[in-house]
Amino acid sequence: MAVCLRRLPPVKLLFIGDIVGKPGRKAVRYFLPRLRESHNLDFVVANGENSAGGSGITPATASEIFEAGVDVITCGDHLWDQREVVSLLNNEPRFVRPDNYPVGIPGQGYCVQKIADLPPVGVLNLQGQTFMKPIENPFFAAEEAVEELQKQTKIIFVDMHAETTSEKIAMGRFLDGKVSAVIGTHTHVQTADEQIFPGGTAFLCDAGCTGPQESILGREIEPIIQRFLTHQPQRFGVASKRVTLNGAVVEIDESSGKALHIERVSEMLPDSQTEE
Repeated sequence: MAVCLRRLPPVKLLFIGDIVGKPGRKAVRYFLPRLRESHNLDFVVANGENSAGGSGITPATASEIFEAGVDVITCGDHLWDQREVVSLLNNEPRFVRPDNYPVGIPGQGYCVQKIADLPPVGVLNLQGQTFMKPIENPFFAAEEAVEELQKQTKIIFVDMHAETTSEKIAMGRFLDGKVSAVIGTHTHVQTADEQIFPGGTAFLCDAGCTGPQESILGREIEPIIQRFLTHQPQRFGVASKRVTLNGAVVEIDESSGKALHIERVSEMLPDSQTEE
């Protein structure tokens, strides 16, 4: 007698690219409930390393992001820009910083979260070495962390926070077949190279910036131009116009942890919301 196995629906994970300042946090609050409904989302990860005034993260900005519906917050090279981050590192199990920091640094580089009746989801944060602050090798760290995460779950998401496309792609290829998705952050410009590698790992080189697009990487335009012209220090305030939530939705097979589909997301705040 033939046996028909019921296919479980895919786990739908949204990753939100670098949240920049108050405008970015506002975009998350406005769009996340709508995206949860329209995409039937199960799990949400967001990079929050620029959520506090455009540089760093605090318990207050993290709390706002969590309250908006984000399940795990990742970070990057601006981790230490706000002193209050130490409280997050020591006390918040839903907050991860790059795993390839030296031994003894506060906080965690990966976590596993269980939401309702969903399978557990592992989230790993890595930081690149090329044109970045000195840090340990992310490839060695990834290999060790993924081995540990695989003992707890088949669904593993990786935020690869790096400057160069080559390093991000290399990490995606290195982890192909071992994790569900590798999506890059840090450069704040959403790329159009979404794909699923042969081993079943979804990849996107950069999720983009969640914040003002009428800007230079989320910051006011004129001070940055002046910095290039004069090489003199400038105050890089957060811009305010054309605020967009950028990221990607990944559908993941629960039984294998392999990606089935990846789709970029880009939603612009209405002018009425931007002006509030």
